[in-house]
Amino acid sequence: MLPEPMLSTPVSSPDLRPGYAGEPKWDGFRGAVSVDAGQVALRSRRGTEMGPAFPEIVTGTVQLPDATAMDGELIVWDAAGRLAFERLQNRLARRSEHAPGMHHRVSAEP
Repeated sequence: MLPEPMLSTPVSSPDLRPGYAGEPKWDGFRGAVSVDAGQVALRSRRGTEMGPAFPEIVTGTVQLPDATAMDGELIVWDAAGRLAFERLQNRLARRSEHAPGMHHRVSAEP
């Protein structure tokens, strides 16, 4: 089970108070990945299963220890070095030979 994601909060000034940290907001999809007992789940912040659209992310988690959860942004750069949000959208639109909500078992063995 993945924890609820923290949402970003707009601020009027980029100045941070002592003890606070900030990060850029990329033009991508927020994704949470978890590994539990050999099962990998990749979901959007709203809970949509994204593993079938991003199999390389699912496969790449094979190196993570069991009971791991990570939160991050899925982004794609184009050949000119710009963010290509439409390429992410296209992958989700074409994603499914798998049923929604399906977990993926991964293995380090060939």
